[in-house]
Parts: sequence; C-alpha cells; structure tokens
Amino acid sequence: MDTEWLSLKLKTKRGRWALIVTVTSCLLLLSGCLADKLPQAVNEANDQLVLAVGAEPEAGFDPTTGWGRYGSPLFQSTLLKRNSDMLIVNDLATSYEVSADGGTWTVKLRKDAKFSDALPLTAADVQFTFETAAKNATTIDLTNMESVTATDELTVVFKLKEAQSTFISLLVSTGIVPKHAYGKDYAAHPIGSGPFKLVQWDKGQQVIVEANPEYYGTKPFFKKMTFLFLNEDAAFAAAKAGSVDVSYIPSAFSKQTVTGMRLEAIKSVDNRGIMLPYVKSGSKTKDGAPIGNDVTADLSIRKAINVAMDRKALVAGVLEGYGTPAYTVNDGLPWWNPETVFADGNAAEAKKLLAEAGWKDTDGDGIVEKEALKAQFSLIYPSGDVTRQSLALAAADMIKPIGIKINVEGKSWDDIEKLMYSNAIMFGFGSNDPLEMFNLYSTKFRGVDYYNTGYYSNPTVDDWMNKAMLARTEEAAWDNWRKSQWDGKTGSSFKGDAPWAWLVNIDHLYLVKDKLDIGKQKIHPHVHGWPVTDNIEEWSWKP
Repeated sequence: MDTEWLSLKLKTKRGRWALIVTVTSCLLLLSGCLADKLPQAVNEANDQLVLAVGAEPEAGFDPTTGWGRYGSPLFQSTLLKRNSDMLIVNDLATSYEVSADGGTWTVKLRKDAKFSDALPLTAADVQFTFETAAKNATTIDLTNMESVTATDELTVVFKLKEAQSTFISLLVSTGIVPKHAYGKDYAAHPIGSGPFKLVQWDKGQQVIVEANPEYYGTKPFFKKMTFLFLNEDAAFAAAKAGSVDVSYIPSAFSKQTVTGMRLEAIKSVDNRGIMLPYVKSGSKTKDGAPIGNDVTADLSIRKAINVAMDRKALVAGVLEGYGTPAYTVNDGLPWWNPETVFADGNAAEAKKLLAEAGWKDTDGDGIVEKEALKAQFSLIYPSGDVTRQSLALAAADMIKPIGIKINVEGKSWDDIEKLMYSNAIMFGFGSNDPLEMFNLYSTKFRGVDYYNTGYYSNPTVDDWMNKAMLARTEEAAWDNWRKSQWDGKTGSSFKGDAPWAWLVNIDHLYLVKDKLDIGKQKIHPHVHGWPVTDNIEEWSWKP
C-alpha cells in the first residue's frame, strides 16, 4: 500500500480513522489558560525539574502490588536491574547464584543500603517484601515461590517449586519495602531505598519528590522533581507554555515544534495488535461471557489478515513515522525470533490464501464466504484511545479489498471484559520480560484476565515455552522462547498459527528541554508507570 496515500488519508478523512490534526488552535488557547496555573519549568542552572511523563498511579506506590513493574519504582530499589543494553546488572544485590537444578536462588546484598528514614535495608526486608507480594497475589506472580528466607543480614535464599528462568525478572522489577515501616497506608506514603523519596502527593494533580540523601548509588543531579498528571492535550499545552521540562506526547503532536525543546523518540516494545479469537463459538466463561468466533477460528482468515496488513503504512500514517512494524509481542528483545518477520501489504497473496481455503464471494457483495459463513466480524478498541481507534479503522480499510469485512467499535473496558473472548480486540502489550509471551500464548492462561483471551492453544508451543520456563537461567531459555514463536514447522507467530495480527511498536515521544540530557534509554515497555525515569541518575543539564 502507498504510505503517502495512507498518511494523507489519515489526515483528511474526518470522522473516520483520522488522527486529530486540528488541535493547534485549541492547544494555543490551552497554553494561555495553563500558563498561570502550572509550575514554571526551572532555569537550566537549577537542580529541579517539572515533568508530565505519564498517568497517575492511582493505586499508589507499593511494589508488592505492582508499582514499578513497567519502569523504575523510583522510591524503592530492586535486587537486580537491566542496563541500557537490556543486560542484567546488580542493584541492591552484589551477586546471585542459581543451583544446578534451578530451584534455589541465593542473593547476597550490599552492606551500605539504607531506607530514606536512615534505617538499614537487610535480608529481612527482602524476605518481607516477597512474602507480602505473594500474599497480595496481584500482578506479581509468585505462585512458583515455595519460600524465601533471610539466612543472615545480607543473604536471601529463594526456594522455587520448580526451576523458572523468568524468576530473575521478579528480582528486577520488585522494589524492596521496609518491614519496619510497611502498613495499610504504605502505597500513599512509601519509604524506600531508591534515588528519590516522596514528599507530597496531591491526588489527581501532582507528585513532588526529592533526592533521597541515604541513596547508596550514583547521586542524582536533580534534587527535586514535580510530576504533573495531565492528559495528552494538556501536557502538550504545558510544554508550549514553558511549564514543563519533559512532556510525554502522542505522535499526533510530533510535527509541531516547541521553542526551547527537542523531540526524543525512544524505541519501545509497546505494541498494538489485533487479538483474533482462535476457537469456534459455542462455549462460555464461568461468568457467562461467550467464547470463540467462527470466522477468526479459520487459519486462512488469520493468515490473510496478517498478509494484507501494510505495517509500514500504519507507522507512516497513524504514528507519523514514529514506530516500527510489529511481528511478535517482543520484537527486538534478546528472546525474539527474527525469523518471524514476513512480507506484508500483499492483497493478492491474501486473496490467494482465502481462495485456496474455500472462501469465495458468490453473491457479489464484496464479502467472501465459506458455505453459509460470511467473513465478517467486529474489531473492538477502548473508546477514548485515538491511536487504537485510528489503527482499527485503518486495519479495516486495508482488509476490505480482500473480501473480509471488519466492523470497528469503540467500547468501555467494562464492556470489553465481556466481549474479549469472542471478538477481535485492539490490545496493547509489551514487557521487558519473556513471561508476557507465556501469559499470552500458554494453554494454561486461556481466559485468564486480559492474557490469552482468544483461547489459543498449541501443545508444541506449550512445550517450547515450558522448556524455556524450566531453564536454569534466562540466557539458557532464549532459544526455547524463540522456537515457541517459530521452530520451522509451527509456532505462535504468523508463520505458525497466527492467533494475533501484531501491527506496530510505538515510539515513546517526549518533548525535552534542549539542554537536558536524559541519558541512554533502554527499550521501553508498555507505557504504564514512568519508564523514562528508569535511569534518572544519569540525567543532567548539558554544558
């Protein structure tokens, strides 16, 4: 498909899948209104920042319930972390060892770590953190952890029920909380050993943080930061008004310049894709929601949709060029299989796939059918999400010429929870953890939360992923993760069962003060939390 044509169509086809391109006058008005109400960005010689880089964590700042999973916990520190090259390095830990059978992980702690209240961080705090997280049973899956024990002040021993290579991701993402200062209000008043401490939280408006004087690591240049909770329009207006030093913006605003600021486009694995129900209709969940879709259960339909989709055109038209085509849920990460890439934007090949599978337009209405079944279904996106709406409408237009009719509908998340097992859904995923692949494709996770909602199941894929999970180390698991995507015969990618049509990986766009250095950013995950601050110790003003 002609990418220039798509870009033009996106910008001019009002009321359909156009992005909002008439915001300039509104934003100028907003800039004037906000200029007097927002704190002003500070002078470059100062050691304070004002940022609008993400949504407010409404549940608060408790790592045992998920805070920090998609980016640094900021107030807390973790046992391990990933550097800008996605390699595992020490943080609170000085070393770790994994037993030969992969069932025991022994972690040694540094001696100089203290919480922001000046009390020492010990192995007892690590034990308490992981036991509390296991008890909370939220987004942190510790069901495979049999026990965690502080054997002395600086040694923690984790016993697993069975080997789990992805356990290391839990050591990377789980911030350590203090046993002595953890209570019911901890999420609103966190104490941790991270580079910053919480000073003030005005819910719905802002969070003010200051540098933690007890922090053991590289002392951050900036001593105070204010995080503003603004929607996309207001965040952009605040940047134009000079009220913020860093602002997260959608691609719709990327062509507009802001005096004194530059655009930083950070690569991510924050993807958007269409989940295509894998099984036929007829079943229901325990809550009575319908399962399956007779059209998308046909492999030729799923293959044809993938082949007809022009991902480069979507990047150019919907994302203004700020993104990359997506082929899996983990493109570019160490466990990704590059063999999953394929040639797309080929309507002729898509039509051929359908015809060979017996799909034909016998009544001349432009929709192919097989026996009495018409090739049409609904594609649902969360209403209010302009990017997902634009991608959904663009996808429907791309697929229409091959004889498949997609009805695009915007729904609330409450409605989507009832419809997501029987309808195609425009989802967003993307984690710096291979466990997300397991959650999306494992037979074990069919119908669990928002994961395998299409009820995908392939015993061979399960086997490769189980081998990856049971590997002793993350690196030892990589080849199995790659084979689960495509092993030459089958897999969870397009070349295999194609239960998804992954579309794009979205660049994370930030307007940044010209002389502000935000360091070397690693590949960002799905935009929950504040991943841009993961390397906050590296930030400073350029000379």
